[in-house]
Amino acid sequence: MPFPNETSFILRGLPGLETAHFWLAFPLCAMYVVALVGNSIVVLVIKAEPALHTPMYFFLSMLAGVDLALASCTMPRLLSLFWFDAKEIDYRTCLLQMFFIHSLSAMESTILLAMAVDRYVAICRPLQYTTILTNSVTAKVGIVAVVRGVAFFLPLPFLISRLSFCGPRDLQHSYCLHQDMMNLACDEYTLNTVYGLIAISLVMGLDFLLIFVSYLLIIKAVLQLSSREQRLRASGTCVAHICMVLAFYVPLISLSVIHRYRRDMSPLLQAIMSNTYLLVPPVLNPIVYGARTKDIRKRALKYMRLNRSRESH
Repeated sequence: MPFPNETSFILRGLPGLETAHFWLAFPLCAMYVVALVGNSIVVLVIKAEPALHTPMYFFLSMLAGVDLALASCTMPRLLSLFWFDAKEIDYRTCLLQMFFIHSLSAMESTILLAMAVDRYVAICRPLQYTTILTNSVTAKVGIVAVVRGVAFFLPLPFLISRLSFCGPRDLQHSYCLHQDMMNLACDEYTLNTVYGLIAISLVMGLDFLLIFVSYLLIIKAVLQLSSREQRLRASGTCVAHICMVLAFYVPLISLSVIHRYRRDMSPLLQAIMSNTYLLVPPVLNPIVYGARTKDIRKRALKYMRLNRSRESH
């Protein structure tokens, strides 16, 4: 029998590890703090340092801002689930969380593509870098990322709201996803499936393909450099970005494959992979760029020393 849309859903933690949820929440909370502090430092350092007002660092600050939003729309709810066993989530809250997760993920994908193009222009067309990637172009890319994420994924809550739901209200993850919610519907949800595939393909799928092509061209250009030192220096500027791309797309692709083809997979493994998809990139991105990017590391340490000296006086 269908239940009304104004009801709630039940979130899932880690199946089989329910008794350990309270203690597992502490490392999750630590990861959340690292994500908040690390991404905030990246944004503030880039904003405060005129020397870092370049397209590469502007894109990085955009990515950090998206990661802050993505972590904040999922982690507090996850911590309340683990610490207080707050499994029930209101229907409208679930729709809102679903929209933010999908749209922010699309924005992150767009920014990762922009960063790949930035590296391509810097390595393959260095003399034209300042004329191609101006501050105006960078700002427009940020606007496109927001508009693209909202435009493609705003229909999802409306597509879900047209459905009625049957039987158990238990979701398969610790947060609300479109695929997960529509699987509980007792109506025909072919339209949801088709639109979801189109949106994912035209955003994340297309972005990943273009990033892959960009790096093929970058590799070709790097191999044509005359000295080994030049090749190492050029490829070294891409390492941090490659790590971020892998951290974002590998869990995303794996989760999509599981939803489509491997529903019989262990629920615990599914839960771990779904949490990895949302938790790892916001934590890893500032750590990777902080460790790999000397300018950000030096300036962050400089501000920390200044704060300490002020406190000592």
